[in-house]
Amino acid sequence: MITILDKNFTPFISRETIETRIAEIAKQINTDYEGRCPLFIVVLNGAFLFATELVKNIPLSCEITFVRLSSYSQTESTGKVRQIIGLEEKITERDVIIIEDIVDTGLTMTQLLSQIADLKPRSIEIATLLHKPEALQKPVDMRYIGFEIENRFVVGYGLDYDGLGRNLDALYVLA
Repeated sequence: MITILDKNFTPFISRETIETRIAEIAKQINTDYEGRCPLFIVVLNGAFLFATELVKNIPLSCEITFVRLSSYSQTESTGKVRQIIGLEEKITERDVIIIEDIVDTGLTMTQLLSQIADLKPRSIEIATLLHKPEALQKPVDMRYIGFEIENRFVVGYGLDYDGLGRNLDALYVLA
C-alpha cells in the first residue's frame, strides 16, 4: 500500500502488465497505419507515460503533438472541460490518433473529438490506457483500449491525485 496526501492506494496493474499491453496496442497501430504517417495527439498531463511507451514501439513515420485538457478536481470529475493548451498543427486530411490516459465520463474526449473533427482530418482514432465503461456519460468510440476497469479511482503511470503519483511505474487503486 502507498499513501498520497490523505488517501491510501493498493497495487492494481503492474508495470510489466501495462508495458505488455501497450506493446500489443502498438503492434495493432503499426499494422493499421502501415505506409501512412499518423499524427499522435497526446493529452497532457496524464497520458505522457502511456504515450512514451506507445510511440517507442511504433517504428512508423509519425508526428507527435500535445494538448492539455482538464476536468478533474481531486478524485472527482467536475463535468466541465477546460482547454489549457491548444492544438497548433494543421491536421486537415491527416490521420490522427489521440493518446489519452483514461476515458471515464467521456466528457473530455467528446469535447476534444469535436474540436479535432472541425479541423477536417482524414481519420480520428483514440488510444487510451484505461476505460471505465460504468462511468461513461457520453458515448465514445475507442479503437485502442489498454484496460477496461471498474469505476474506481486510480493513480500512477501518469495518472495523479491532486498532482501527485504520476511518477509511479504501475497503477494503484484507491483503497
